[in-house]
Amino acid sequence: MSNMQEDKKSKVKKGWLAVRVGLEDEDGGFQRFVIPISYLYHPLFKRLLEKAHEVYGYHTTGPLRVPCSVDDFLHLRWRIEKESTHHSHHSHHHHHLPSSLSFYSC
Repeated sequence: MSNMQEDKKSKVKKGWLAVRVGLEDEDGGFQRFVIPISYLYHPLFKRLLEKAHEVYGYHTTGPLRVPCSVDDFLHLRWRIEKESTHHSHHSHHHHHLPSSLSFYSC
């Protein structure tokens, strides 16, 4: 791959963030996703960021690494999208990760 193609892949639109999702022992390895920065403020994603800090620390190079399986990340993304498109009329929300969503550490 030429340097120009690599540069294009690494560039992310303003307001978006590249994340690297996957587990070391997972068959598919890591996958790259581009998510809206607004996810960083969502309670479910904040919990995932805390776990990423525990596993990888703050000083990593490249995209933000997320320590969960790709399937779990896709489910989490679906939950966040569902909540953002179907706002509840309640004044406060309780955000709980589904019991099936698991985090792994090294």
